[in-house]
Parts: sequence; C-alpha cells; structure tokens
Amino acid sequence: MGDVVRVEIDQSVATIRLDRPPMNAISAEVQDDLAAAARRVSADPAVRAVVLYGGPKVFAAGADVKEMSALGYADMAGTGSRRLQDTFTAVARIAKPVIAAVTGFALGGGLELALCADFRVLGQSAKVGQPEILLGIIPGAGGTQRLPRLIGPARAKDLIYTGRFVDSAEALAIGLADKVVADTEVYEASRELAARFTRGPAIALRAAKEAIDRGLEADLDTGLELERLNFSALFATEDARAGMRSFLENGPGKASFSGS
Repeated sequence: MGDVVRVEIDQSVATIRLDRPPMNAISAEVQDDLAAAARRVSADPAVRAVVLYGGPKVFAAGADVKEMSALGYADMAGTGSRRLQDTFTAVARIAKPVIAAVTGFALGGGLELALCADFRVLGQSAKVGQPEILLGIIPGAGGTQRLPRLIGPARAKDLIYTGRFVDSAEALAIGLADKVVADTEVYEASRELAARFTRGPAIALRAAKEAIDRGLEADLDTGLELERLNFSALFATEDARAGMRSFLENGPGKASFSGS
C-alpha cells in the first residue's frame, strides 16, 4: 500500500481511509491502494467489520479527470477499465460487514465506492450522484449495475441519465442512504454500526453476505442453492453449536461467539 489510502484498526473495526486531498479523487494510485487495503482487511482475522471513510470534509468527489482525460480507447479497453472494476469488486467482496461513512461529496467513483459497502451513513449536507454523463461517458466502476440493484432501475436511470446530485434527505427516501446524521457524527455513527457486528458470528456473517450478494447476481434457483450450501456449512462451526446451546439454556441473543 502507498500513501493515499490508510488502514487503521481499533477494537476489531478497520477503517479504510482515503487520504488524497483536497477531494480524494480516485486516481490509479488510489485504485491500487484500495485493492490492497480491501485484501488486507478481508484476510485479517482481527478485523470483524470495516468502515470506508474519506475524512470529515469529503468522501470522494469522483475519478481523477485530469489523469483519465489523457487515456484513449485502447487504454481503457485494455487494462484501464478492468483495473477499475477489479478494485471496486475487491472492496465489494470484503468478507465482513462494511459501512461507508459519507461526508461532503460522493460523486461518480466516490458513489460507486460507497455502493460497494453493505450500508451507507450520510452526513446531513452530503451530496451524492453519478455525473459521468456530463463528461460524455457512463459510470465504469459498477454504477450501472450496483445502483439499480439497490434503488431500482428507474431511479438509477434518473441519476445516471441526468447526472444530478442527490441530497441526504432524498438519498434516505430512495434507499441510497441507510442513515443520515449530523455531519460531525458520520464517522462515529458508522463505527457504532460496525461495532454491532464485531460481536457476531464472523463465519455466519461472511456466509450471509456471500449468499445475499452472489444470489443477487444469479437466478432464484442458483441463489437458493448458494443459501443451502452456506447454511449447511455453518453446522460445522463452533459458533453454531455455541449459539444453539446458548439459546436452549439462556434464551435468544445471549451467545458469545469465537469466530470458529
């Protein structure tokens, strides 16, 4: 990892923090660092949940347009677009609960990064959108796929076709945000949400995420088979035995899980 993305771990919560002022523009260097950070936190057993954060002023205002403007079709059709998508897919497939803590702007690639999280916490003054159409292009880091899966195709087309910005109230109303808090409370609110999952059964949470996310990419029968396989495999874990034993002896919601 380089200098533009940092990983900070505290009490089982990892923060992947973009640190490329002033706007956290997503350059090729940021992409490389993001992918490395995603692999690191996904593989670290000490990490039980993850927060994506751009700092108190801005999440990420989009791609590095100056860098991107120097590229042509051959660059993008070759490795550029694949590298971009692979980076964001690595974040989306972090095998743990992930929360995007969104302050200020999350535009273009910034919103696409937030879409890779399981939940999005927005500050009251946050603005999100997919303005790529205003550059004569379309989203290329998953926006045309993850956004309609989250808010429906018609609403996604509205945002992508117009390039308009959405405020936090509208984002909450259409399901693009899961929670809206004061700007100064975004990071702590996201960490509090992440902390809820650090006490849960890590293997079961990973299985639930895989079954949901991969199931959405497939037909219903395939999704049900993914669920069946993940469900069955959990009966080989100590957490499942501990959870059911605790339920029988003490009632629901009192189990302690080891992550094994």
